[in-house]
Amino acid sequence: MTLFPNDQSDIMERISARSTMRTAVVTGPGRMHIEERPLPTPQAGEVRVRLQGCGVCASNLVPWSGPEWMEFPLPPGDLGHEGWGLVDSIGADVDPGLLGQRVATLSHASFAEYDIAQVDEIVPLPKELDGRPVPGEPLGCAMNIFHRSGIRPGDRVAIIGIGFLGALLTQLAANAGAEVIAISRRQSSLELAEQFGAETTIAMDDHWQIIETVSQLTEGRFCDVVIETAGKQWPLDLAAELCAERGRLIIAGYHQDGPRQVNMQLWNWRGLDVINAHERAPEAYRKGTTEAIEAVVAGRLNPWPLLTHSYPLDRLGEALDDAAARPDGFVKGFVRFD
Repeated sequence: MTLFPNDQSDIMERISARSTMRTAVVTGPGRMHIEERPLPTPQAGEVRVRLQGCGVCASNLVPWSGPEWMEFPLPPGDLGHEGWGLVDSIGADVDPGLLGQRVATLSHASFAEYDIAQVDEIVPLPKELDGRPVPGEPLGCAMNIFHRSGIRPGDRVAIIGIGFLGALLTQLAANAGAEVIAISRRQSSLELAEQFGAETTIAMDDHWQIIETVSQLTEGRFCDVVIETAGKQWPLDLAAELCAERGRLIIAGYHQDGPRQVNMQLWNWRGLDVINAHERAPEAYRKGTTEAIEAVVAGRLNPWPLLTHSYPLDRLGEALDDAAARPDGFVKGFVRFD
């Protein structure tokens, strides 16, 4: 999938004279518009990135739906945290060699043509990825979750929810020598998991039937590792039921829509190790993203079949709606800046 030109010097020349940028502003539940704003200026320790694209994350969907605690309008470019592009301006104390460097960003206002990032919020992209969309942040998230999961060769690993994150984790676990059981609602997701190395796929439709099926597959021992990626109550309940005694329950889903209840009796009885696998420390984010990009270049991680839908900036609302509705063939969408 080649969507962007490789001649970066031409891009730099064309953008150098600009003084404004287009940015998306979310104005209310399910509403956004495009505004023209002055270009931001990087301060000491910062760079400005001329964005080529930005992934649309499932974590965007709760703010987009407009819960009571949200205050609108959101800041310009807000919610966009999976950007990539070219460094076109630097602040004081920044290596001049970064100018013109293509990078993945870990900044948070990338639903705009430009964003500001701290130097430790960018990850250089190698030439091998020129012309490719590279949402580095979710790739790094998958790599960090994989490391936190402690998966070993021969482990039985159940992954609940096969979207972008679940598919990447399926690939990483299978490549590590684990026996992967993929559980998801959509048949297309199960087929994708099979392509990415899952040995068994199970439709996520009947709670007790899923438990019985996994029990039969594992001779009643259940799974060494269970990774929940959906961020919802039922998948979390199911994940605990599928864990073996002294198994590891990995919470990879982003549970942002309210409190959760857990079956503490079950957690106690089986002696589960429960790991919240989200990383928030900037150095951990950057390290995971760097390792994920290295894995992509080496061919150990293949995100390209998962980046299924692209949208111009003025169709960001449609991109968010599709991320919620997941039409046929949809895995992950991203905004492109042509």
